[in-house]
Amino acid sequence: MAKPGRPGASKKRKGPTVGSGGQGRQALEGRGPTPKAEDRTWHPAGKRKAANDRLAAAKSRAGGGNGGGQQASRSRAPKKTADAEVVSGRNSVLEALRAKIPASTLYIASRIEMDDRVKEALSLATKRGVPVLEVMRPELDRMTGENSVNQGIAISVPAYEYAHPMDLVSRAIDRGQTPLLVALDGVTDPRNLGAIIRSTAAFGGHGVIVPQRRSVGVTAAAWKTSAGAAARTPVAMAANLTQTLKAMKAEGVFVLGLDGDGDMQLPQLELADRPLVIVVGSEGKGLSRLVTETCDAIVSIPISAATESLNAGIAASVALYEVARRRSAL
Repeated sequence: MAKPGRPGASKKRKGPTVGSGGQGRQALEGRGPTPKAEDRTWHPAGKRKAANDRLAAAKSRAGGGNGGGQQASRSRAPKKTADAEVVSGRNSVLEALRAKIPASTLYIASRIEMDDRVKEALSLATKRGVPVLEVMRPELDRMTGENSVNQGIAISVPAYEYAHPMDLVSRAIDRGQTPLLVALDGVTDPRNLGAIIRSTAAFGGHGVIVPQRRSVGVTAAAWKTSAGAAARTPVAMAANLTQTLKAMKAEGVFVLGLDGDGDMQLPQLELADRPLVIVVGSEGKGLSRLVTETCDAIVSIPISAATESLNAGIAASVALYEVARRRSAL
């Protein structure tokens, strides 16, 4: 009687083994010719080609009268900051009054030294019916923050009303201009935001985009650093920065990220004449991974080896200047 085998065991059959045959033939033949750079989606040339295709598609949609992008951009109401802000400094206050921002009160320090800016601010406030209140200098310092240089004048402005990111693109196109925007990724210093708003206004930009989370908003400090540019340069808030950038790419906008390890250096930039959004990361962490993957190109600013990096405000200013210089040369 045959002995039962172990459960699960199988008998080995004797006989000729099956050879490898043509199983390794494909590996020996290689992978074929190397694709062109523009056909590789991860290559900078491939990203430029994809961006050009998106731009052509966006122009085609615009020519066909499809206003879907603009209609979608206005479907959400803009958000506001939580509380009113007290803006201080002579330039900032004067620009806010010139822009006819609905101010509630103008505060003037007692025995303030009058100059042309203070006189014009008082005149504008009086014409518009804005109450003017004279306060002691210590009280004004308390209102604006002890570390703030208020120059003896301040104004109470309502909560900032953010634009929708896609509206910034639409407004520029409606004016017959090529959109130029700056988006912030992880920038939390209000002084950097104020400096970027100021540079955006100086170099012909059409607005600044800030994420809703983990980012600075338009505060009194940002107002002051912008030297009043926040009164005439719109700031939009994106619920999700990555998704917003993708939506802009679908409308033909090229997304450029600023990073020290870029695909190209800023002087090599060839996209200045296209609709652009320049993404600036924080000085410490730089651009986030998702935003980096969304960018059409990563651009670096050539700096001295003795300098580790530039802060967000300066980096944005340099990039905006280069784009403006190239556009003026066209």
